Amino acid sequence: IVTVNCARLLQADHHATNGVVHVIDKVIATTTNTIQQVIETEDSLETLRTAVAASDLSSLLESEGQYTLLAPTNEAFEKIPRETLNRILGDPEALRDLLNHHILKSAMCAEAIIAGLTMETLEGTTLDVGCSGEELTLNGRPIIANKDVLATNGVVHFVNELLIPDSAKTVFELAQESEVSKSTDLFRQAGLSSHLT
Repeated sequence: IVTVNCARLLQADHHATNGVVHVIDKVIATTTNTIQQVIETEDSLETLRTAVAASDLSSLLESEGQYTLLAPTNEAFEKIPRETLNRILGDPEALRDLLNHHILKSAMCAEAIIAGLTMETLEGTTLDVGCSGEELTLNGRPIIANKDVLATNGVVHFVNELLIPDSAKTVFELAQESEVSKSTDLFRQAGLSSHLT
């Protein structure tokens, strides 16, 4: 699947006497903002704007290159417990891992995403990007709220859930999601949960 500024290429290589015509499915709008400028101008990305500034990722997101930012909205940040959010925002390394987990190494428009596609993030982890009917999915969940916001250095998709990598979680949070969750409960009952957090 080939796209031009996220417009799908329908028919290619119509040769004319003075050039070549490619037929696409939408009008291409002028793109002037970098990914960083998209973050700075969107009201729904206020929390992400603060997180990017705190992690010193602004220079990357305004640099030349081609990236895909899966931009967590304010709503996405509000869905996680306040203490978890404060811990991550206060830990530069965890915050950087979290944000890098939302950045793909290449520009990926919605039209070019097919079911079962695995994409590598800047953090070095992978995300399963796919589709279910007309909806885009991340790790099997339809959490993309807005897609194909174009930037000069890539594309932004807004997501309404935070994707927290293991490297940004405490031992306690990891244990709760695994086969040792009962052991975690025993630590809590014994008053030792602080050692795991």
